[in-house]
Amino acid sequence: MAGAIASALYQGLFRRNAVYLSAIFASAFAFEIAFDSGSNRIWDTMNSGRQWKDIKHKFLVKEEDD
Repeated sequence: MAGAIASALYQGLFRRNAVYLSAIFASAFAFEIAFDSGSNRIWDTMNSGRQWKDIKHKFLVKEEDD
């Protein structure tokens, strides 16, 4: 079973350098997007109610047209 998985990985990814490098760059890009989204969500959850996007309605007054 492990030999079949290793053989499939070799045939699909590691056999050609261009495919291997493309897979590395694509997975690094996907990881960066996932990590940034996750850390932003954690930051927003921990600081909800204290950020400008949460309190700006208290300080900005809409101008009324006369």
